[in-house]
Amino acid sequence: MIKWRKHGRLYAADGDGRHPKLASHAANPVAVHLEGDVYRIFYSGRDNRNRSSVGAVDIDIVARRLIREYPEPVIEHGPPGSFYADGISIGCVYRAIDGARYMLFMGWQVAGKAHWRGDIGRLRMTEDLDLVPDPETPFLGSDPHDPVSLSYPWVERTNTGYTMWYGSTWTWDAGNGEMIHVINHATSQDGHIWERQGLAVPCEIGRAQAFSRPTVLVHANDSHDMWFSYRGGGKGRYRIGRAHAENGADWILDLENVGITTSEEGWDSEMIEYPFVFRHDGRLFMLYNGNGHGQSGFGLAEAEA
Repeated sequence: MIKWRKHGRLYAADGDGRHPKLASHAANPVAVHLEGDVYRIFYSGRDNRNRSSVGAVDIDIVARRLIREYPEPVIEHGPPGSFYADGISIGCVYRAIDGARYMLFMGWQVAGKAHWRGDIGRLRMTEDLDLVPDPETPFLGSDPHDPVSLSYPWVERTNTGYTMWYGSTWTWDAGNGEMIHVINHATSQDGHIWERQGLAVPCEIGRAQAFSRPTVLVHANDSHDMWFSYRGGGKGRYRIGRAHAENGADWILDLENVGITTSEEGWDSEMIEYPFVFRHDGRLFMLYNGNGHGQSGFGLAEAEA
């Protein structure tokens, strides 16, 4: 079990004069190293219609100090009719075998009174850390493995290629007022062409049946740890959960040994969700969101030695 020590909130999207596309929320934080202890942290902010675009801040994660806040979106949600017309929710950043760097995301669609749904999209990250759609169509969309809706992907390079873990909806209501949204996986030789493999992490109806935003840590012995958001029945509030795989393939839920939970009061007292785990200078950190699905901003935790 890894126990996490909270360092507090790093950033919240508040104050007057904000860009209308980043008016609220700082959800789904993703850290990209710049230099020294400074990371550019991309996040999903929202406009007054709850459509999310990508914003960014530069933060010294050791000093826990804001270096720079970028007032303009790095990229906005798509035009009407596109697969990300109603939002971009960030999953991860990875390098393909040819060295090109990409950000994967969940593209939201909300059509009238129909239920929202998502596809996985891909953005190419330039050397200047700008983001360009690549392609304009879904990178992974619905198919027989994922017939309903897809969400937040995470990619790791392995000895045999690449593995992607991502969310997939089985049904919008399992009979207890909550959807079944599981974590599936796919494999690739080059990071471009993916073969879907089906279910990765088991779910438990009424306890952990709505998963989102997996983040995976691969150890030197090839065992894997995964953290994710999850809910049980009745559309409860998110918590951060954990799963473990000794061989990187056979995942076991381990919700009793997560090592982090809500605080007694404050910005992350009602829920915690959307973890992002990364190593820096021999230390292990987690970015995560608190109350309101990122409305209260994101914070930092560190694994205790």
